[in-house]
Amino acid sequence: MTSEQIGVVIIGRNEGERLVRCLASVCAQASHVVYVDSGSTDGSQDAARQAGADLVDLDLTQPFTAARARNAGLAHLCANYPGLHYVQFIDGDCELQPGWIATAHEFLHTRPEAAVACGRRRERYPEASVYNYLADLEWDTPVGQANDCGGDALMRIAALTQVNGYNPDLIAGEEPEMCVRLRAAGWTIWRLDAEMTWHDAAITRLGQWWKRNKRAGFAYAEGAAMHGGPPEFHRKRQTRSALIWGLAIPGIAILGTVVTVWSLCLLLLWPLQVLRLFRSSGDLRQSFFLVLGKLPEAQGALSYWWQRWRGKRASLIEYK
Repeated sequence: MTSEQIGVVIIGRNEGERLVRCLASVCAQASHVVYVDSGSTDGSQDAARQAGADLVDLDLTQPFTAARARNAGLAHLCANYPGLHYVQFIDGDCELQPGWIATAHEFLHTRPEAAVACGRRRERYPEASVYNYLADLEWDTPVGQANDCGGDALMRIAALTQVNGYNPDLIAGEEPEMCVRLRAAGWTIWRLDAEMTWHDAAITRLGQWWKRNKRAGFAYAEGAAMHGGPPEFHRKRQTRSALIWGLAIPGIAILGTVVTVWSLCLLLLWPLQVLRLFRSSGDLRQSFFLVLGKLPEAQGALSYWWQRWRGKRASLIEYK
């Protein structure tokens, strides 16, 4: 591997000790590292400097988004290290697994049509809460050619440049949206059978989990609005599912009580859906929360449409 060809962009805000671990894991594998900070007040900037990373502070007068931070980090790398061909993006609450960059680089080097290589992200403390456990399951996506990736991935800079990088206005779902544009331009996305990162979700309360799913629903609705037509039908299925299970069924059941209390029987569809998913996955906790999660997802989708109708820019939906 030619380390001079690879840079790393870390983004974060008030990640504390998680960022310290992230920096240590990244600096052990890469020479050109930039940390992009979104208004931290916990000394994250000093931690980055002490680790030897370049520091980019985002302009506080502009709304923060992860997409904007990643674009800023990539721009810094390209301006200061013009020989780079690849960039590893990683969130500040993650740690890079030893050997990941070498594995991903070898894959992209041998596949010139591939723009993105991601691997297995795992939760560091899945036993700490049911919500961390669910996140760990969520990260375990199928190996092989994929439609999109998450926030941690090694990417080809030429491909990112061709599609103008991330959409800085998106408050969530920025990676899948960019991957739509990458695939439309002829590039491919891959999930490798390799360990990539440890992630510390730190979700210990129901309210955090609810906000995280609300953010997902917002991203589904916005993604469908942007790329929901053929051939992609991007996020149409997820948006439809959220609205059916999280809005239509409970709404009709409750409003129908004006006519007959028997309308509440519609709510029996929820446990039946849980059982159907359980038969497929064998995991009752996952099945239960997948169905329950449709409520905050529908809330997020409605929030997107409300903000769009008002012509307002959405603010970040933060869960920690």
